[in-house]
Amino acid sequence: MSLAERLQGLLVAAAALVGLGTGLALPIGPAAEHAVLPALLVMLTAVFVQMDAAHVGEVRRAKTLVATSLVLNFVFTPALAWALGAGLLGGEPDLRIGLLLLLVTPCTDWYLVFTAMARGHTGIAAALLPVNLVLQLVLLPVYVLLLGGQAAMVDAATLAESVLLVLVVPLALAMVLRWASARFKGAAWRQRYVMGPASLLVLPLLYVAVLAMFAWQARTVLEHGTELLALLVPLAIFFVLLPLIATGLSRLLRLTAAHRVTLTMTTTARNSPIALAIAVAAFPDRPLIAVALVVGPLLELPVLALIAQLVRTRRPTPKAALPL
Repeated sequence: MSLAERLQGLLVAAAALVGLGTGLALPIGPAAEHAVLPALLVMLTAVFVQMDAAHVGEVRRAKTLVATSLVLNFVFTPALAWALGAGLLGGEPDLRIGLLLLLVTPCTDWYLVFTAMARGHTGIAAALLPVNLVLQLVLLPVYVLLLGGQAAMVDAATLAESVLLVLVVPLALAMVLRWASARFKGAAWRQRYVMGPASLLVLPLLYVAVLAMFAWQARTVLEHGTELLALLVPLAIFFVLLPLIATGLSRLLRLTAAHRVTLTMTTTARNSPIALAIAVAAFPDRPLIAVALVVGPLLELPVLALIAQLVRTRRPTPKAALPL
């Protein structure tokens, strides 16, 4: 794990603070507004271009792990997100939608890093990426409309258009780029000149988007700072409860140590960049929803780093040679 990845939580917080200070000191809000969505769209294209659908076949070798992760991610977690929002954020509809958007989108990028750190099964983890992406693409509008209730206040057509813009367009561009670069230049050229640079772009573009969003909504953050602190309790409950449930189910189902790590990471890590992009596109007149989504990774990334150490599998100790 690179130094930049280890410091990601701090750098997200720094980008937010720089954006907040700049937005309060200078009248750059309108200009910053136009930078948020393009930065997120390019970032998601860079994320998707690194995804290899060839790994999907590996999910057949771990049916119990895959089935359990899908139930936790797409049945249990949405129900928990609704319960946490209704129980702890009942008077804050924008925070409820922000929490819902964050929790119902399983991670499709950085959880691989933490899975590798904890010595999980990275092959199966990679195979789950396109599966999780397609399912959240299809189910996200359903979750928002059904579980968001009156707090959502958005029609199905607007939400579908936003998902199409934020997920389908970058995904289609990434697939075309992967195919064309390999078809006309070869796999080695694609790895060196497409996937390599794309991996280096993701984090800087995320920081640019966060900085621009806070510069754009500096006044909103200042006015609602106390309300944003209310998100810490439901997020803390989620990031404690999910690893415990995943670990308990892993032991109950007698999964191997590597599969147990993989299940814990894929059900705990959330996809805040995608959730943020959808919030910006679907709720442009409700900026508190997007601002709320930045709180998630500030708590999530240190938690994932800690979990990776707690569930880290031990390498088998080589047996000593018997004396002759």
